[in-house]
Amino acid sequence: MIGLYDGGMFVNGAVPTGKQLEFMDWEVGVFFHFGIRTFYEGHTDWDGVPMDAAAFDPAEFDAGQWIRTAKAGGARYAVMTAKHHDGFALWPSAYTEYSVKNAPWRGGKGDAVKEFVSACREYGLKTGLYYSPAQFGSRAMQGKEYDDYFVNQISELLRNYGKIDYLWFDGCGSDGHAYDEQRIIRTIRTLQPDILIFNMWDPDTRWVGNEDGVAPPDERNVRDGTFLPYECDCKIRPLNWFFSQKDAGTLRPLSNLIGLYDLSVGRGGNLLINIAPDRRGLLPEADAARFAEFGEAIRARFADPIPVRITQEGDCLYLSSDTAVYPKTLVLEEDLTQGEHIDGFRVSYHFGPDIPLHTGTAVGHKRIIPLPPMLTEGGRRIKIEITAHTGEYRIKSAKLY
Repeated sequence: MIGLYDGGMFVNGAVPTGKQLEFMDWEVGVFFHFGIRTFYEGHTDWDGVPMDAAAFDPAEFDAGQWIRTAKAGGARYAVMTAKHHDGFALWPSAYTEYSVKNAPWRGGKGDAVKEFVSACREYGLKTGLYYSPAQFGSRAMQGKEYDDYFVNQISELLRNYGKIDYLWFDGCGSDGHAYDEQRIIRTIRTLQPDILIFNMWDPDTRWVGNEDGVAPPDERNVRDGTFLPYECDCKIRPLNWFFSQKDAGTLRPLSNLIGLYDLSVGRGGNLLINIAPDRRGLLPEADAARFAEFGEAIRARFADPIPVRITQEGDCLYLSSDTAVYPKTLVLEEDLTQGEHIDGFRVSYHFGPDIPLHTGTAVGHKRIIPLPPMLTEGGRRIKIEITAHTGEYRIKSAKLY
């Protein structure tokens, strides 16, 4: 560890839990929007168009292919839409007839949630389930009846599939119902004490505020005195969350995915990229290949940090080399174990005078900073100065690439 920390107490509050620190280390995840809507081209959220369960028949469904692709792309976690706004359950729920049990897939005996969870475990990815609290499909329910339905379905998901790492709540459409929040959270925390909850009621993580995969510059983890790491979600085909046969030409280029990584993970957040399985139940080949390219590119870019010597003088760190190197990227990390304490920093090229290269207010989990390829050798050094901090801070690492 580098930086100002003597083993004593930090001054500032807002300390992350162990599971929040683990979540930030996941960094990249894959979102899988899949369900009855996959089989209805052109459906949009809340349009109310009926979608018969008889249409759900992904004959080549293979959750293993999904998760192998996620792993090839460097993802450490995956999230599947167990129930979207349409109300169709991807498991044989006892609390609705609108589910896979009334679909022709697997002869009505299928369970996509079970196969997804099993694949995550087989390939070592953290398991996330998306559940839309609100829905327009199935029969209409109000008040306590709907809360009962909600709690019963969540209980099925958290009781019947072993450990679930992440429960992803979509707040869309919930404005018209006052949920029994205490009952919901009590149920979730009782059934899965170690689970992370996204976004609602008793959140462990939060939405960054857009669906473009981008965190604002200098985004911070502390909001209103609470430590809440942020997640940046986006779609690998920008037009649709669910599969469409009409948008293959919109697949993001590799350069854009790498840019999104820098603007999310490189700004201290997690990046959750949606890849929509098609009507076969497989990820489209081009989408899978592009995500694998992305993972290969990120691994290659950060595989071999430049060997440097790090020295500290007060609030300044100096990165130097005995041989001529031309770094293009600085990756800076704050140790957040006891909270986020750096409030300002400056990166300069130092060879007597300082030539400013970058300024910021937050380092957080990770800050990826592009550098002009300046000669770094001997007295020509990269200087990192902490210009403001609340209490004592600790820099976890500083690496050049």
